[in-house]
Amino acid sequence: MALKKLNAKFNSWNIRFTLSGKPLNILLFSTLFPHGAEPTLGIFVENRMQHLLAHKGVQVTVVAPVPWFPFKGKVFGSYGRSASAPKVEVRKGVTVYHPRYLVIPKVGMLFTPWLLFRSAKRLISKLLKKGMKFDIIDAHYLYPDGIAGSNLAREFNLPFVMTARGSDVTEIGLMNKPAAMICEAADNAQHVITVSNNLKRDLMEMGVDGNKITTLRNGVDLTRFQEKGRSEVRARYGSKPTMVFAGWLIPRKRIDLVLEVTNLIPDLQTIIAGDGPLRAEMESRADSLGIADRVFFVGQQTPEQMPEVYSSGDVLLLPSDREGWANVLLEAMACGTPVVTRAIGGAPDLVTDDVAGRVVDSETPSDIAEAVKDLLNNLPERKAVRDFAQNFDWHATSDGQMQIFEKAIRDYNGTEK
Repeated sequence: MALKKLNAKFNSWNIRFTLSGKPLNILLFSTLFPHGAEPTLGIFVENRMQHLLAHKGVQVTVVAPVPWFPFKGKVFGSYGRSASAPKVEVRKGVTVYHPRYLVIPKVGMLFTPWLLFRSAKRLISKLLKKGMKFDIIDAHYLYPDGIAGSNLAREFNLPFVMTARGSDVTEIGLMNKPAAMICEAADNAQHVITVSNNLKRDLMEMGVDGNKITTLRNGVDLTRFQEKGRSEVRARYGSKPTMVFAGWLIPRKRIDLVLEVTNLIPDLQTIIAGDGPLRAEMESRADSLGIADRVFFVGQQTPEQMPEVYSSGDVLLLPSDREGWANVLLEAMACGTPVVTRAIGGAPDLVTDDVAGRVVDSETPSDIAEAVKDLLNNLPERKAVRDFAQNFDWHATSDGQMQIFEKAIRDYNGTEK
């Protein structure tokens, strides 16, 4: 007990010194973080971190575990890409560690938080022995990352904040045992951040204390996302009205609805940017619908290529069943392209003006097609769409994040653990 009190007192001195001028040392923990073999994985986590670095001058070390797999190569899918991740790399000036953790397919979901914890614990212990110091753990995605992050915070006597991103609440949060583990981790956390108000409401319904939850929406990088190469891309695909979809080709993204809407609007062509397990099936479906000549599957694009993809469209369609805060909506608008989206996740909080696009409270293809046609018939000026997106820069989010971190450290300092 005496040693515990001494550690708490030392932490108190360290925190006061940190908050009085020394940059915060943040340990960002998440399995959703880009690496060389998967440059778009969790790009939204890296983006928020980079803007915090730029606006607040903090110091960040990233621990981004990847599944252990013995073989590298595209033929092995995401596991092969994970195997290709370096053990340590520097991305945009930030050191990123990729310890390996064991994944047990199908039956191992409930063991994953513990396996993640064990993997990260070994690495972080080594970093601390080398003289590195951390003031707070910033964990992204509530399950399994938030659960493991909570255990790491307890192990290393650190305050802990975690961020809900979407399906960790709307899908995993519906499962009894993971939901109970999420609630326990939230109880242990100093604070919980959500990227949309609907995720906050869902967490409160699960039993998480609403006083510990703050919504901090994602922003948009207005420097990167602006109209680029529109005339060149349109020359490549033709002058027909053009709809864009961007995202993983997985069931919850509802690529089937994208194809149905394309089929219902005879003069519409669609560019689908993304890859995933449904690609071959959706290509076959486009062929069976007789629209293969006006649906272009362009595959996964790099972050640097996405402004051209967004700029090429007259409208972007996002018909997902579930989303948290869909970054593609803001990114498209920043490039001047209005959007059509279903009334899911943070969409109603984002698309609040006709200049931004349309929100459809339906999954019926004809209803979504009507919204797309209405927008195509009443297209706003692209500059006006861009101007709307400029209300969503990152400064307010970075300010809010910093306030949460500093309060979390102060609160932890006043609590014996």
